Amino acid sequence: MPCESDSEENPPRLPPSKWTLRRNLVGFWLFGLCNNYPYVIMLSAAMTILHDNGLPSGDVQTNTSSNSSRHLHCNPIGTGAVLLADILPVIIIKATAPFFIHRVQYNVRVALVILFGAASFLTVAFSLEVWLSLLGVVFASVSGGLGELTFLQLTTFYDVHTVSAFASGTGGAGLFGALSYAGLRTAKVSPRNSILIMLVIPVAMAVAFYIILVKPPQLRGHCFGGREYSLLAPGQESSSYQESGKTGAAISRYTFKEKLFLIKPLLKYMVPLTLVYFAEYLINQGLYELVNFEDIWLTNDEQYEWYQMDYQLGVFISRSSGSFLPINRLWVLPILQFVNLGVFTSDAILRYMPSIWIVLVLIFWEGLLGGAAYVNTFRKIREEIPADHREFSLGVASLGDALGIAVAGMVSIPLHVILCDNV
Repeated sequence: MPCESDSEENPPRLPPSKWTLRRNLVGFWLFGLCNNYPYVIMLSAAMTILHDNGLPSGDVQTNTSSNSSRHLHCNPIGTGAVLLADILPVIIIKATAPFFIHRVQYNVRVALVILFGAASFLTVAFSLEVWLSLLGVVFASVSGGLGELTFLQLTTFYDVHTVSAFASGTGGAGLFGALSYAGLRTAKVSPRNSILIMLVIPVAMAVAFYIILVKPPQLRGHCFGGREYSLLAPGQESSSYQESGKTGAAISRYTFKEKLFLIKPLLKYMVPLTLVYFAEYLINQGLYELVNFEDIWLTNDEQYEWYQMDYQLGVFISRSSGSFLPINRLWVLPILQFVNLGVFTSDAILRYMPSIWIVLVLIFWEGLLGGAAYVNTFRKIREEIPADHREFSLGVASLGDALGIAVAGMVSIPLHVILCDNV
């Protein structure tokens, strides 16, 4: 049912207190956290998903019989396979949804995000076959893809700082997700129980959306229900309100062809983001498991999990910096990330890094670059794109990182095979 706006009938009301703004910032931070948590858990558990087909012990057997302190440990299927299952549904959603998703109410979208997130944890936890585990990964992908697009678009009806809050939350998901899973596994909690514990995350998202967030005024095609709310951004009075109302109303009247013309101006934001994510996910899913060390306090699987945690720490710090450390020259970031790719590829072949601590520093730097690319891309779109195109543009631009990740997943599989067979 279409939702009619009351903004044309009633004049804008006075903005609420700063307490309302804080509630909304907390709400968007939790959206980012909960939305990306299933995605992060699936990538952190990628080695276990491939090794362990639901065996009760949850133990992963590795071959450590070698005289060398460093040699390759290769899965028959690289973790890039998990990455592909995690990202291909996102590609489909982000490539198509911006053209029709405005017809679906936000409360319906969020409910779907919550349900798919819960289904992903349950499916992976109770699966006994790799293909069923990968289906659970697909559910996490659908949840994360729809959620990211939905919440980024939702920021157009709130204060500009909600973009940074959401980005920071996604970084927090990476850090706390990887840390929680790695910590549980190090504490010898089984993979199944570790993943079942994560069911608290969909519950937290429901609390954030239905209780914490102060809903915007009823807008055509974006209503939440019958309640009415006043302005949400202190200090931004009627002009901000009229711009956010304009966002949904104008784009809903555009034809498909007209919407396609809106994509070209976004390429200057999307291409650097795509390149950064291609390089970093090729490192993460194609090379992490090959940059391993023997005879240290961590097993090979635990090294992989802590690499993920270290990377996510860098992502969290940089994604939380968007409001006070803006980066406007986006093209610098992919150049630096490709340097990282060269370093990790050469080490996987030559095995020259003497210490895991050097690897951890490089991984942290890699995460800083990736997080900076994400938050600054969407910050610049939020600030530079006209208000009536902003909601659509944020949805389309979110495809940029997904494309980079998908291509990285496809490249990482043959790269994994080549390195394992020839090094």
